[in-house]
Amino acid sequence: MHIKFHDLFQQIREQQNTPLAAPNPNILIEFINRIRPQEVSNTEEIHQKLKALIQALLITPSAAIDLQCYLLRLINHYKQTSLYTDSGILSLDGFWNQFGQRLGAHILPLLRDETDLRDLIGKIFHQPSDPQWLERIDNELWRELFKLLNNGYGSANEKTTIKNELIKAITVLSYRISGIGLYQEFINAQPELSEYESPFLVQNREIIEFIEAYKQQYRSIGDIAVFVPSDADQALVILEQCRDVVLKIRRATKRIGVSLSLTYLLALLEQCLDRVEILLNLLVDDDDLLYDSMGELLTHVVHAHYTETSVRELMRTNSELIALQVTENASKTGEHYVSTDKKGFFGMYKAAAGAGAIIAIMATLKILTARLVLAPFLHAFLYSMNYALGFMLIHVLHFTVATKQPAMTAAALASTVQRSKGSKTAQIAELAALIISIIRTQFIAILGNISIAIPTAALITWLWQIGLQEPLLTHTKATTLLHSLNPFTSLAIPHAAIAGVCLFLSGLLAGYFDNMAVYRKVGPRLKAHPFLKKQLGQAKLDTFSNYIERNLGALAGNFIFGIMLGSMGTVGFILGLPLDIRHIAFASANFIQGLMSINGTPEMGLIIVSFLGVLLIGLTNLFVSFTLTIIVALRARQVRFEQWKPLAKLVFTHFTTRPIDFFWPPAQPIDIQNTTNTNSPPKH
Repeated sequence: MHIKFHDLFQQIREQQNTPLAAPNPNILIEFINRIRPQEVSNTEEIHQKLKALIQALLITPSAAIDLQCYLLRLINHYKQTSLYTDSGILSLDGFWNQFGQRLGAHILPLLRDETDLRDLIGKIFHQPSDPQWLERIDNELWRELFKLLNNGYGSANEKTTIKNELIKAITVLSYRISGIGLYQEFINAQPELSEYESPFLVQNREIIEFIEAYKQQYRSIGDIAVFVPSDADQALVILEQCRDVVLKIRRATKRIGVSLSLTYLLALLEQCLDRVEILLNLLVDDDDLLYDSMGELLTHVVHAHYTETSVRELMRTNSELIALQVTENASKTGEHYVSTDKKGFFGMYKAAAGAGAIIAIMATLKILTARLVLAPFLHAFLYSMNYALGFMLIHVLHFTVATKQPAMTAAALASTVQRSKGSKTAQIAELAALIISIIRTQFIAILGNISIAIPTAALITWLWQIGLQEPLLTHTKATTLLHSLNPFTSLAIPHAAIAGVCLFLSGLLAGYFDNMAVYRKVGPRLKAHPFLKKQLGQAKLDTFSNYIERNLGALAGNFIFGIMLGSMGTVGFILGLPLDIRHIAFASANFIQGLMSINGTPEMGLIIVSFLGVLLIGLTNLFVSFTLTIIVALRARQVRFEQWKPLAKLVFTHFTTRPIDFFWPPAQPIDIQNTTNTNSPPKH
C-alpha cells in the first residue's frame, strides 16, 4: 500500500524554520486522514497504512526528528493536565449529577476550550469510528512508531515540559484516589480499611516519594532527558494492592449488597488507578513499557472524546454491578423454581394449585370491581390492590404463580452458563438438562394453576348464580370477555407480551429489593426499632425481621407486579393507547366464567378459539419474560454464549427421542450425552 507523506514532511520542515510561529495542527490532522482505514474492522489495512508511515519515516532524511519536534511543540502549545486527569474518567459529582449533565449536553452542547489538548484530540480524530481502529493496532507497531519518534536528544525543553505536566497529573490523581478510598461506603464494604493502614493512603505517600526522587535527580543532573529515572516499582505494587481492595469489595457485594453510589465510586476508582499506572509508565526507564503506555493512553483519550457526554456509556459503566447483583438474587430464587425429581415435581403442582384457587378469587373480585361506577383512578387503584395483595398472599402461603418463574429461572440459567467449566460438549449437555427441567417445571406449574383456577372459578360462578339468582356476568360482558381471548381478532397476544414485560420487570425489582434489604441492613434495623420492640416484644420482632429480610424482594416484586397489572388498562385509557394485560391464569378463570354466563349453549368454535387464546397467552407470557431476563442476566455477567444452535439442537433431539422427560420427571437424572448417543443412528 503506497501512501505519500513527503508533502507533509516538507510542511513540517517549513514549520521548523519559523520557530516563533504556532505549530499548525492541520498537518497532523492530514496525517491521520491518510492513515485512517476505510474499514475500521480491517486489521490488515490498519497495519499496512501504519507500516507505510513508518517506512516513510525511515527512508526520508530527518523526517522522524522533524516530526518529533513538531509533535512536541504542538502538544506544549495546549493545556495538558486535564487531558491526563479527566479525559475518560468519571467526575466526583456522582451518578445523578453526571446523568443530568450528559443529558443536558445533548440538548445544549458544552463549550469547548480551544486551548485545551482535549480539543485538539477531537479535531485530529474527528471520526466517531476512530477509537475502533486505534484499538486494533498491535503493540509491536506502536513500539516501532514511537521508537522512531523518540530518537535523538533534541527538544529537551519540550520533553521536560511534558514530563512536568505528567507529574502534575499523577499528583492530582493520587490525591483523588486517597480521597475516594476514605469514603464511608468503602469503609462499610471493607472494614479492614479502618483497622489497618489503607493502601489508598499508602499509594499517595509512595507516589509523592517517587516524584520527589524524580525531581531531585533532575535537579542534580540538570537534564531530565538523559538521566536514569527513579524506580516506580514500589508505587505500582501499592496501586496493585488498591486494585485488590476494589476486587474484594466487588466480591463482598454478593454478601453485603451494592448501591448505585458504591458502584459509581468503584468505577471511578478503577479508572483513576488505570490512568495513574499508565502515566507512571510514561516516566520509567523501560522503552517497551513507555511505548505501549503511549499507545494505550492515546486510545483511551480518543475513546473518551466520544463517550464523555454519552448517557449510554454512563449507564453501561455503572449498571453492570447492580444488574449482576439484582440477577444474582433472582438466580438464587430461581433455583427453587426448578424441580429435578418427583418430589419437587409434585410439590410444584401443589404450590401452583393453591395459587390457582386464589387467582380464581382474584379474577372474580376484578369482575365485581368492574361493576362499580367509579373514576378511572379509583378503578385502577382497586384493581391494583386486588392483584398486589393477592400475589403477596400467594407468596406468604408458599404457593406459586407459573408465569412468575421464567424471570427467576432465566437468571439461574445465566448463572449456570457463567459457572460452566470443562469441555463445550459437557457445558451444553449441562445446560440442556437444566432447560428440560425448567420446561417440565413450567409445564406442571401452569397445569397446577389452570387445573384448579378453572374449576374454582366455575364453582364461584355457579354459587353466585344459585345464591343471588343472577349471572356473574351479563350476556354482553361475557361475550366481550370471551372475544377478548380470541388470538386472531383481538389484541390478546400483544397484551400477553405486555404482561411478560411486567413479569420481567417484577423479577428485576424483586432482585433489587433483595439487594437493598442486605445493603441497607433492613433486618437488623427492624430488630433494633424501639417502637416495634415495645409493641411486639423482641422474640416476635426477631422472627418478623428475619422474614422481611429474606422475603422483602419477593413481597415488593409481587406488590409492584400487581400494581402494573391493575393499572395498565387505565394508563392506556388516559394515553389513548390500546394498553392492557393478559395473564394465562386469569385468562383461564375468565374463560370458564364467560362460558357459564353466556345465554344459551356457547358455540364449539368460540370455545376452541378462546381456549387456544388462553394457551397462546401463556406461551407469550413465558417467552417474553424468559427472553428479556436471560438477556439481562447474561449481559450483567459479561457472558457471551455462542452455542445456542447446538444447544437448541440437543434439546430438540432429546424431545424427539424422549419427549416424556419434558412432562414427567425421569427415574434417574438426565444424562443428555448418553441419551443422545444411545438414540443416534449407527454409522455405517
